[in-house]
Amino acid sequence: MRIETLKKMFDACYQAKRTREMLPTLPEGVMPSYIHYLDVIETLEKQDVQVKISDISDALNLPRPGVTRTVKEMETKGYLKKIASHNDGRVTYVTSTERGKQLSQKYNEETFNMILPCMDAISEEDAECMIRTIEKFYEIMSERRSHFGK
Repeated sequence: MRIETLKKMFDACYQAKRTREMLPTLPEGVMPSYIHYLDVIETLEKQDVQVKISDISDALNLPRPGVTRTVKEMETKGYLKKIASHNDGRVTYVTSTERGKQLSQKYNEETFNMILPCMDAISEEDAECMIRTIEKFYEIMSERRSHFGK
């Protein structure tokens, strides 16, 4: 890869961040991460997984302390609830409340269903390629993070 191409990849990531910021404003007090968490929980529960904080952390590739903090915020605001395991009191599961499910459904219906028809110019194949490339780029940068700045 050429340096110019690498620079363009970083520029594209910045542009992707700016694109994300164009999404409609969330309700007061709702962070974009809440939507991610609710999506992960819903996806895992559809696979019959009893979701733990570690599952959310692994799915989003985020450190557990940050996930714990966000889950606590979401619980305080009534979007999530914690349930102690019947088999092991040290294990706590996380699930969406009705309020959390409504937030996720409303956001998905109003935002993504509104945007989807505008994306006809991007094929499913191109979208999957973009996703794979960004994931690989992130993985490479994460693995080498400690080497930068030395």
